[in-house]
Amino acid sequence: MDVIPWKLIDTAQIPGNGGELQLLQRDDEFSISIVGGGVLMNTRAHGSEDALAELVCSKIRHRPGSRVLIGGLGMGFTLASALQHLGLDAEVVVAELVPAVVGWNRGPLGVYAGNPLHDGRATVREGDVANILKSERKAFDAILLDVDNGPEGLTRKKNNWLYGMEGLTASYLALRPNGMLAVWSAGPDRDFTERLQKIGFTVKQARVRAHQNKGELHTIWLAQRGG
Repeated sequence: MDVIPWKLIDTAQIPGNGGELQLLQRDDEFSISIVGGGVLMNTRAHGSEDALAELVCSKIRHRPGSRVLIGGLGMGFTLASALQHLGLDAEVVVAELVPAVVGWNRGPLGVYAGNPLHDGRATVREGDVANILKSERKAFDAILLDVDNGPEGLTRKKNNWLYGMEGLTASYLALRPNGMLAVWSAGPDRDFTERLQKIGFTVKQARVRAHQNKGELHTIWLAQRGG
């Protein structure tokens, strides 16, 4: 059986000397990869991205006017899951560093996640999520971070700030009382758990599959701020 080769659809530079992203297509399947670093995400394996939002948004659904910040648009699956599990009066702000990724989601990728950018509750801010975290105080009921491969930045070294003490403190301060920070990672990291606890978060971990109870196991930290 012949294997269908991947076709390069588009490329995009990651701001701040973060390398180059590639949008690839094979039949009805898309993937986003980083040159020299392998595949970052795929339209057929997004179970853990769905879970990142579901595990948190299902808990805050009934908060009036709940407000959620998502760091990283990706292929739109986390945004779609958040909207699915939030109320009709919710607001979801998505920070995406790479403008082309937003364009891909408004174009060929949109249908795979159900075109979540068409939902009036969603707003996209093109730029670094760190800038929002630094400027907002007690503004969000939940913050979902999926901007890299986990606490050790793969696509962009500046992402390490988000997972260090300064970035986690900024997330803590940007959350409303009893707000939740959820962080996606390709794998576990004991040091990161300890950093979250030092900031003052109550921390739990979930291990979820990449695709419908199969595929690679990914880690999601669920960290809650006190009241």
